[in-house]
Amino acid sequence: MTSQNQTLQPAAPQAQAISTGSMLAQVSSVLALIILLILACAWLARRVGFAPKKVSSQELKLTASVSVGQRERVVIVDTADARLVLGITAQQITHLHTLPPGEPASVTPVNSAPQDFRQLLQNLVKRPGKNP
Repeated sequence: MTSQNQTLQPAAPQAQAISTGSMLAQVSSVLALIILLILACAWLARRVGFAPKKVSSQELKLTASVSVGQRERVVIVDTADARLVLGITAQQITHLHTLPPGEPASVTPVNSAPQDFRQLLQNLVKRPGKNP
């Protein structure tokens, strides 16, 4: 019997070099997948009815607003069939009065003739207390 003298050498760990390009591609693809998942969940929530519905600007229109205190306001809101006078505070909104629906107000100046650019510029240049 011949004995062979074998020495065991520990296997050198195979260092797999991960290129930065492939790592960047993996991270960006996972990020894109997460963003698409979030968008899909938002679409599904809106479709099912979890998200609040938008109120179109044609249904409610803020006509006038005046501040009556530091955090208090009185507003007039036009709806399809009435005009509501509302008192708004930091804690609540109170219905003050209901007005009949108003006609669309078209403000027309007394002098409806358009001014030319030269006249507009002269009006802007002329200021009280400034000598020409």
